Amino acid sequence: MSIRIIVLEPDDVLHKVAKEVTKVTPNVQKLLDDMADTMYEAEGVGLAAPQVGILKRLIVVDAGDEHGLIKMINPEIVAEEGEQLGPEGCLSIPGLNGDVRRAEKVTVKGLDHEGKAITVTATGLLSRAFQHEIDHLNGVLFTDIAEKVYEVALEQPGPNHQAGE
Repeated sequence: MSIRIIVLEPDDVLHKVAKEVTKVTPNVQKLLDDMADTMYEAEGVGLAAPQVGILKRLIVVDAGDEHGLIKMINPEIVAEEGEQLGPEGCLSIPGLNGDVRRAEKVTVKGLDHEGKAITVTATGLLSRAFQHEIDHLNGVLFTDIAEKVYEVALEQPGPNHQAGE
């Protein structure tokens, strides 16, 4: 398990467009694994490669639903339906949340960690997570598109807190 350092706003890498992955290599697969480990360690729902300082079109998402962990290379939204308005936060912007309008349902296509074509149709939180992470690949942060941004209290570890909880 390798935990990467999460890049924080206002780092320039968060505002750049990530490059397409042209070949699935062991390094790409290792990066996806590291991103998943980093996301879980930070208790996030998704993570994009620019958030660990790498401008490649790679994301990991896990909304805690039946889909489980999804690692995707070159993700692209190919269909959208409906609308939802809800709160979002970001591991790269601790202490802030925002109300963001997103599609209720999206279909996303890309490659899995083996380089095989996959298509996922998502609703609710998973749909929101896909849209949020794909925005990161295009240099867009939730604070750029939120209807309202507000501060939230950062959780402080209690006396019985252990790493990874």
